[in-house]
Amino acid sequence: MLFEDETFTKTPATQISGRNRTYENCKFISCDLSGANLNGVVFIDCIFDGCNLALADAGDAGFQNIVFKHCKLSGLNFSKARDFLFEVHFEHCILDNAIFYKKKNKKARFNDCSMSETDLTEADLTEAKFINCNLNRAFFSRTILKGADLRSSYNFIIDPDDNMIKKAMFSLHGLPGLLAKYDIKIEG
Repeated sequence: MLFEDETFTKTPATQISGRNRTYENCKFISCDLSGANLNGVVFIDCIFDGCNLALADAGDAGFQNIVFKHCKLSGLNFSKARDFLFEVHFEHCILDNAIFYKKKNKKARFNDCSMSETDLTEADLTEAKFINCNLNRAFFSRTILKGADLRSSYNFIIDPDDNMIKKAMFSLHGLPGLLAKYDIKIEG
């Protein structure tokens, strides 16, 4: 079932979820999809604004060029979503405890997001932009951050020996997060 160019406002999860549903160029506004089963649903060129997708089941869901604005995505496991054309961007979102394990999301944008304890293990975030994001206890391990911009983000700990950070951009206030494993004090 294909839905094109439609706007869904405060639509319940039961009317959006369901296998073999495809939403193309649709807008979802103030929808409560928390805990929803999005298994098999495909979203293409869609915008989610003010939606709650906390703990939604994204197993086998397709996210192709999706923008989330002012959304709550806590605990959402993007690693179970389809890899085919996976592309997601976030503005003013809560991504605490979200999982991006092994996801390729090159040139992703994370603007003004809370990403506490977000799992970015083995994710390919080449040239991603983390603008003013709180990365408190976010987990970086074997993460590809080549050319990524983390200059305005904070509270991160990234081990340069365990992650690919070639040509990544950091500010001086980010140095403690890059040197944390050495247990040294940086003043300035």
